[in-house]
Amino acid sequence: MIESLDELSVRLRRALGERIAAEQAHAGQLCIELRPEQLLAACQILRDDAALAFAQLTDLCGIDYSTYGDADWTTAAASGTGFSRGVSRGTVAAPRPARPRFAVVYHLLSIEHNIRLRVRAPLADEQVPRVPSVTEIWPGANWFEREAFDMFGILFDGHPDLRRLLTDYGFVGHAFRKDFPLEGHVEVRYDPEQRRVIYQPVSIENRVLVPRVIRDEQQQGAAAPQQTGAPGA
Repeated sequence: MIESLDELSVRLRRALGERIAAEQAHAGQLCIELRPEQLLAACQILRDDAALAFAQLTDLCGIDYSTYGDADWTTAAASGTGFSRGVSRGTVAAPRPARPRFAVVYHLLSIEHNIRLRVRAPLADEQVPRVPSVTEIWPGANWFEREAFDMFGILFDGHPDLRRLLTDYGFVGHAFRKDFPLEGHVEVRYDPEQRRVIYQPVSIENRVLVPRVIRDEQQQGAAAPQQTGAPGA
């Protein structure tokens, strides 16, 4: 059993060496970064090396960093009324660290050593993000990779059946990309005259709802009425 993240880090460095591009501990887990061209070889070692034995892939997901670090709701000067904490217009956001727009994250579990590992693979090509499929190493990655392809447009080279998984067959675009409109491009409805489901331009208006509490300042500032009479009378 691996007792600490430091021990895990030592075993990872011994097994993967220079394949590890970066390493960071966060929220009680270790995260390592691998370049896509090193991914398959490294994942094979992570699974087969007895000192690691990450036999289970518990999750795989895509990430879009296009607006990473934008903090529209972070401010040191909150309003004095209600719950609105929006930053004043014109506030200059802190510069974001340079990084590829897309990445794939793998969550691994070693049952033998009772420890988890997070692996991140940044994808350099923003227009056509692609990474090797790990389905030959962890067959359970099949639907995870299809979901990441469907939602983010990330291509997994070598996947046996890379089709959309969640969206409609005629869907155009990738719903979790931050450049995709929240309300979508088209909507579907049943046409009783044609007796079939048809597509039409979306009719939903994009609205941004900010929770607020409207208070009557005069009523709030008024003194509470004084109680008369003896207690319990």
